[in-house]
Amino acid sequence: MREQIRRLLQAYEPTRQQPDPPLPPAGVLLLLHDRPGGPHIIFQKRTDHVRDHKGQVSFPGGVMDPGDPDIRYTALRETYEEIGVHPDHVEVLGQLDDMVTVSNFLVTPFVGWLDRYPYEWRFSSTEVAYLLEVPLDHVRDPRNLVPDRRIINGREYVFQAYQFGNDLIWGATARMLGNFLDLLRALE
Repeated sequence: MREQIRRLLQAYEPTRQQPDPPLPPAGVLLLLHDRPGGPHIIFQKRTDHVRDHKGQVSFPGGVMDPGDPDIRYTALRETYEEIGVHPDHVEVLGQLDDMVTVSNFLVTPFVGWLDRYPYEWRFSSTEVAYLLEVPLDHVRDPRNLVPDRRIINGREYVFQAYQFGNDLIWGATARMLGNFLDLLRALE
């Protein structure tokens, strides 16, 4: 499947955004790895100690530092800082659509493949409560797509979210995941 995803992403032209005024750029990594039962995606449950996105399920990643040469580097650096995955252990397969978040970041998601399993995760206890290794087949199953109701500025909105056990993958992470799953439909 790794080769099929690589080919899909190489042929894909991600949507780029340039908000006005500019927003802080951030990079995240949708990280896949092979394990018994098929490919899995790595998510992290954020602690309540972080400034942004407390307690949410997210992809590893974060805001671009002034010394980062590009946003891809940011995604890999942040993944290393948050969950201990060395950049040399990741093959970046491609990029998904840019996304502007309600927390006012311009997020660029990358898709990567971890070159080994099992992996010795070392995550930041101040940023990451625990990891979720979610089977790709689980999020592709429409029975795990659930409505997520949110009140924003006094109005109710319903968004798509993904249920995994007691955890809900919602918000920008769910939208990025949806972008990836839409691409994978070409493989069906």
